[in-house]
Amino acid sequence: MSKCLCIIPARSGSKRIKNKNIIRLNGKPLIYYTIRFAKKLNFVDEIIFSSDSRRYLNLAKKYKINNLSLRPKKISSDNSQTIDVVKYEINKIKKYDYILLLQPTTPFRDIKDFKKAYRILINNKYDSVITVNLVNNFHPYRMKIFKGNILKNFMNLKKENFKAVKHLPKVFVRSGSMYFFKRENISKYNSILGKKTYGIEVKGKNTINIDEKEDLILAKHFF
Repeated sequence: MSKCLCIIPARSGSKRIKNKNIIRLNGKPLIYYTIRFAKKLNFVDEIIFSSDSRRYLNLAKKYKINNLSLRPKKISSDNSQTIDVVKYEINKIKKYDYILLLQPTTPFRDIKDFKKAYRILINNKYDSVITVNLVNNFHPYRMKIFKGNILKNFMNLKKENFKAVKHLPKVFVRSGSMYFFKRENISKYNSILGKKTYGIEVKGKNTINIDEKEDLILAKHFF
C-alpha cells in the first residue's frame, strides 16, 4: 500500500488580510475547514500542520492534529516558496510515497475529486494532480503590460484579438485547493509538480482561494 502524507502549511504573516489563515468564517478559524477535510481522506496516513506561529499550532492541536511543526521564519516570509516548506517537512519523515498539500485558504473542496486524484497517482501515468478552474473574464489574449507608457499585448499577438471569450481557447488557472504529487518530484525535478500533471477542473465555490477581501466576502456568502 502506497503511503500518503498530507501537509497543511499556514504561515502567520499575511499582509492583505491580517492573520488570514485563522480569520473566522461561520464561527470557525479558516484552518479548521482544511483540517476537517484532511481527516476525511481515508488514503492519508499522516497529517502535518506546519506553521511559523505557536498560536496557529495551538489552534491546530485543538482540532486534534498531533503532528505540529514549528518551521523556521526563513521559510515563512513573503518571498518563501512552497517547495521550501515541503522540503523542510519531508526531510524529517522519509516513509511517504505521495504528498498532498492542502492550503487553508481554499475552504471548499469535494472529496470525490481527491479520491479520483489518488487513483490517478497510484496508477503511475502521472506524477502530479492539481485542481484548476476556467479563466473567463481575465483571458490572457486580453491582457496588457506597460512598456514605459505604452500598452503592449501580454501575449505575442500579431494583431488585437476582439473575439468573444466563448470563441477563445479555453485557459485554466491553478485553483490552489489541491497539490497532490509523488515525493520523488522533489529530488527528480526540484518541483512539487513533475513533467506529467493531471488537472481536475473545479467550479463554483470550489474555486475560491482567499487572498483578497473580496474573496473573503464571497466565501462568507457561500457559508
